[in-house]
Amino acid sequence: MRMSTDKSTALTTTPATRHDGWTVARQSLFLRELAASHSVKRAAKAAGMSRQSAYGLRARLKGEPFDLAWTAALRCRFDALAEAAMDRALNGVEVPHFYRGELVGTSRRYDERLTVALLAMRERFRGPQRFSSHPAAAFDAEDFGPLLARVETGPETWHEEIRAEREAEYAEDEGDAEEAGAEETDGGAARAVSVWRAY
Repeated sequence: MRMSTDKSTALTTTPATRHDGWTVARQSLFLRELAASHSVKRAAKAAGMSRQSAYGLRARLKGEPFDLAWTAALRCRFDALAEAAMDRALNGVEVPHFYRGELVGTSRRYDERLTVALLAMRERFRGPQRFSSHPAAAFDAEDFGPLLARVETGPETWHEEIRAEREAEYAEDEGDAEEAGAEETDGGAARAVSVWRAY
């Protein structure tokens, strides 16, 4: 069975009406604001929802496109912050030394705790590993744009996407089988006629 891994490919479905108020438009607005501000409270307010309901939605959709897009949104600016912190961890911070109000020299101070914290955060944002046949495997942790598009246009869960792809493949296989059966029947009838004429 072949699964699509093209990041630009999204199954379009009619979204079901949500009873919790988190429409696709609100999810999209929340994710965009989260990527810009890194504040769940501000993002939820922009979407007209509460912070608690945002965390509740993420918990219900754990491992689904919305959850992965949330992580990617936080990574959008995390990389710039990580670069600045990495520079400080590797090169230290220049510390001026004064004597009687005059600058007499500088030294570099290194913070090992910063290095350890950076390494720990990198692992935290890595995300779970997925089988290559799983639709989520087509997205990296940094793919905020494609994940946002997936939230906006695709089914809410990966399970729905897999089911839709399997149904499409099954329908295609059924069509091929019917076509092959019709050709075989036509070929069998032609052979029967030629055998009958031979007698």
